[in-house]
Amino acid sequence: MTGIDKQTSKHQIDQLVSSYDYELPQEQIAQTPLSERDGSKLLVVDSPTHHSHHIFRELPQLLQPGDLLILNNTRVIPARLYGRKSTGAPVEILLLEEREHQGQHQSWLALVKPGRRLKPGAEIWFTPSSQVGLNDSSVSKQLTTPLPPLKATVLATDEATSGRILQFDFPEGVSWETLLELYGQVPLPPYIQDSQATPDQYQTIYAQKNGAVAAPTAGLHFTNELLENCRQRGIRLGYITLHVGVGTFRPVEVEDITEHDMHGEWLEVPQSTVEQIQETRATGGRVIAVGTTVVRALEGAVVDGELQPYCGKTNLFIYPGYQWQVVEGLITNFHLPRSSLLMLVSAMVGRERLLTLYQDAIAQGYRFYSFGDAMLILPEARDVPREQGIGNRE
Repeated sequence: MTGIDKQTSKHQIDQLVSSYDYELPQEQIAQTPLSERDGSKLLVVDSPTHHSHHIFRELPQLLQPGDLLILNNTRVIPARLYGRKSTGAPVEILLLEEREHQGQHQSWLALVKPGRRLKPGAEIWFTPSSQVGLNDSSVSKQLTTPLPPLKATVLATDEATSGRILQFDFPEGVSWETLLELYGQVPLPPYIQDSQATPDQYQTIYAQKNGAVAAPTAGLHFTNELLENCRQRGIRLGYITLHVGVGTFRPVEVEDITEHDMHGEWLEVPQSTVEQIQETRATGGRVIAVGTTVVRALEGAVVDGELQPYCGKTNLFIYPGYQWQVVEGLITNFHLPRSSLLMLVSAMVGRERLLTLYQDAIAQGYRFYSFGDAMLILPEARDVPREQGIGNRE
């Protein structure tokens, strides 16, 4: 087989979802975060052939003065609600994205379980969450009644997600945010079955803008002290917002990954961050994304090869072969087999190498997924890009 044939074959294998499988012992799926956020393990990939093991709080010494960390300041909302149909049958709702807000009416795209019998016109009545007490000052000060009713009506079925469009009706004098705090729960991923985590432990310490239904988990490792240590070393901090939704965690269900359609997620790349990136590049610094959501935001805001301020949606899907435009390094957690996130990281270091790194992490006892350990991919370790990947703004 010639070199060209080998390259073509490798490229074709990289496009098969079955090529992104690996075996993980169940006990290495982290169920509860560490008591010290920055005490997690950190696998550092610093060349095409070398990697080493560290602790996350060592990050400032592993980066260079002049580098720029970009973080996602989205905040996870209490997006999981439990209610009952008019028949009394229980219903579980996961809010995905806001569609419309008019007065005391709020429309959302949501995943509904069980959803098969929830046709347009069906009503769901919700009960308060056990996570929030009615005496909490953050919510009680807005209440005009001891228990405001919350009802949702199914408006339509969403074919792209198999979800439902729900219209929530709520009483005057109570904000939607307050009702979510009362009735909703911060949703943990389905692979977390036995967790002692508090809702705050599933938020980054710099979370500001409500809208995510899952945390940007690479950022969960940061503490205020660690961020200050980065600043003191001359490492700058910048922020984007990407509200993590179904596009991030929706499984890839086609064998040819090039046929996978990413659901759009809302993002904002402000002018100030664009300027920080331009200044960093001009002075020889490196742009390090904290998490795959930051990657999607920055790469999704590129127009004609140039990063621009942007507010809107992206359905960018990054997999091996993608030609990188902005991001040079990446901090990320360990991701599920066959996931679009695993494919994105493979686009940076190569699929075969990434799976080899995962096997070493498993052998070294790393904790995986949302509450697990992390990986730092430095620019020197990146795979050579071959061609432009797939993805656009919406």
